[in-house]
Amino acid sequence: MNIVKAGYEIVKPNIHDEMTVKDIYRTLERIGRVCYKSESQITDESSERFIRRLIANQHTAMLEHDVMTVIFTVDRGISHELVRHRLASFAQESSRFCNYSKDKFGNEITVIEPCFFDDISEEVKQTIRQVMDGDPITKSELFEDDISANVQKYANWYNACGKAEKNYFRMLKNGATPEEARDVLPTSVKTEIVVTANFREWRHIFDLRAAGITGKPHPQMKEVMVPLLKECAEAMPALFGDIAELCEEAGHEN
Repeated sequence: MNIVKAGYEIVKPNIHDEMTVKDIYRTLERIGRVCYKSESQITDESSERFIRRLIANQHTAMLEHDVMTVIFTVDRGISHELVRHRLASFAQESSRFCNYSKDKFGNEITVIEPCFFDDISEEVKQTIRQVMDGDPITKSELFEDDISANVQKYANWYNACGKAEKNYFRMLKNGATPEEARDVLPTSVKTEIVVTANFREWRHIFDLRAAGITGKPHPQMKEVMVPLLKECAEAMPALFGDIAELCEEAGHEN
């Protein structure tokens, strides 16, 4: 069983290229000024101010005229939250057609390690894995000191994922198709999901999934959304700087 951390990759646009960001700003300004017939006021320095004014005036429909695409590597539970954002396009790794017993998947399932186990050292995690995988290390050696409840939960989580993997492969060996065998896979199983949305929708996603304007976001959603928001806000402050500030004020910056 392969264990990885959640993450993301911005596919497009290249938000770290200054000219690309300027082109995005200019495009949105050019389109937005059609509403006011104020194209004559466009200058080399006017686009960022104009976009900030659009957002301040809640005229954010103009932000729908350009898009960003991101690939998230998350568990199935988080992917289910992402696809609730209806004004977006999605492409997702299919457990119906991906047979994880094949060589290209390393003949194993991959699971996302929940971020709420980050306080456990890698040494302790490795020891737990050795015990659960049948290493001759005794459980008394593992638990000889007082351990936190979180360490016990990690052992439970790892054990459950390992059993799911074994049953998944047993089903395949007994003639099950991948779409049948996937029913025993855990929520923690890794999936890649591509999300393409316009900038107005990305603002809405960040509002909910990073800043938490309707309630505290799930920790594993924050794990990917907060750093993505920070990266976007640093590169495109006119579009996302206000939400990053809101996120920090709400205490969701970590």
